[in-house]
Amino acid sequence: MAMKSLEQLEQKYLQLQEKAESGELLADKDSYANSMKELSQLQSIVPFYQAYKEKQKQLAENKHMLETKGNEELSHALKEEILEFQAELEGLRNVLVQKVMANTNSDENNNSVIMEVRSGTGGDEASLFAADLFRMYSKLSERKGWQQEIISSSPSTIRGYKEVVFAVKGKDVYLTLKYETGAHRVQRIPETESSGRIHTSVATVAVLHEVSQTALEINPKDLKIDTYRAAGAGGQHVNTTDSAIRITHLPSNIVVTCQDERSQLKNKERGMKILRARLYEKQRLDQEAKQASQRREQIGSGDRSQKIRTYNFPQGRVSDHRTHSTLYQLEDFLNGNIDEITLALQTQEKDQQLKTLAL
Repeated sequence: MAMKSLEQLEQKYLQLQEKAESGELLADKDSYANSMKELSQLQSIVPFYQAYKEKQKQLAENKHMLETKGNEELSHALKEEILEFQAELEGLRNVLVQKVMANTNSDENNNSVIMEVRSGTGGDEASLFAADLFRMYSKLSERKGWQQEIISSSPSTIRGYKEVVFAVKGKDVYLTLKYETGAHRVQRIPETESSGRIHTSVATVAVLHEVSQTALEINPKDLKIDTYRAAGAGGQHVNTTDSAIRITHLPSNIVVTCQDERSQLKNKERGMKILRARLYEKQRLDQEAKQASQRREQIGSGDRSQKIRTYNFPQGRVSDHRTHSTLYQLEDFLNGNIDEITLALQTQEKDQQLKTLAL
């Protein structure tokens, strides 16, 4: 469940409840299951919010009576009731925060993501840095006991990656890795630099929910599928058949290519997996764009052009630009020990989410 204000959640709850009672939900079989699931989630939150608002109203009435009534005995009773209401309000607030946070983090897709790492500006050095980031996430997955599998890759000519797409599965992988989305900047002296000058290069990372075929259906008529002969780094052919796949989703103009497998069918399956993840992400971002005023106060938009972190090799430091924190443990960080910055980002996001609740 996306983070929204409690007023928005209550409005959605009332709308769904009205549709359920009128039988309107049953009329739309395609969205019925999702609507009922959302209604069930909201039923665990909204009644507490309604009780919270009612208690606020009672508290305001008592305070008003205290200011206007002169009876000493009545004033004493009102003061005692006000203290009780304030304690009840605090209890309801804590319950609401816990329930909203639990629903926000209970997405069934949290345990499976697709990550895309691409070299950006900086030529060969950027592709080497993309490989460093892929290694960092591989080490992190190994340390946390997650499963990792390369879906598609495009190696560069010097041990780097132009692009590498891989799946990560394990407990709460999305809640940990979602903060990696954005542009990662590296400052170091390239191996090929004879004069010792520091170069700045960029690699981008995208973290996408892996989406099942049943959760997001794609109309085959919306797809244009081309096949071509797969080629590796330097132009050499991986095989001599047209096994590589290019899938274009016409409504969104999203293009996915996959050539790592020798089988055309397997490349298509992997390509569709990437396409579903990208479409899901597009839908999520489109939905969040409607709440732009709230998003401005949150950690970031997920825009891949956004510089989120700098890795400075000469100084041995990692700086995260969202939390304004710096670690002088670059080597350790690149070995997958990123928890300190991740925890800081989670705390920052939680604080912003509490503001969004407007309690």
